[in-house]
Amino acid sequence: MTHPLVDQLRFTRSEFKRCLKGLTNEDAAKRFMPMNCIAWNVGHLAWHEQRYFVTYGQGEILIPELNELFAFGAPASTPNLEEMLKAWKKITRAADPYLDSITTQKLTEQVIKDGKPIQRYWGNLLQRVIYHYWYHTGENAAIRQVLGHTDLPQFVGSIDTQAPYRPE
Repeated sequence: MTHPLVDQLRFTRSEFKRCLKGLTNEDAAKRFMPMNCIAWNVGHLAWHEQRYFVTYGQGEILIPELNELFAFGAPASTPNLEEMLKAWKKITRAADPYLDSITTQKLTEQVIKDGKPIQRYWGNLLQRVIYHYWYHTGENAAIRQVLGHTDLPQFVGSIDTQAPYRPE
């Protein structure tokens, strides 16, 4: 059975995507300083999942450009939303088999990078990605409000049915 935190990540991803519905490439590329644009945020979260669950977890780099263009501290840009969603989907699909293998024991283990343990644990990385998604979901909703979009998702979706609390 999938670990409950992985279920929460998948729900969080679905809420992130829900906040993008109806968004055009043009609006996704608009920047309101000092924030990045929505399309950049999509690429940034693809980078984050690739780094943790594809590179650290599986030793692969599927889209090297993500490491250059969307890493923490990378310069702002205004990429195409459709291209960023395509990259995000590729990365999340590649991350999913690894995430399906996560156990409570694994979450208590230190992450190994380049053959050496780093000062992070898998459970912390998983939580960091979940919270990172919520941060950018809120930021994206704010950007959409500034753009004048209406009928946006409010609060959290159907967590009671899609990702209810369950113990390990």
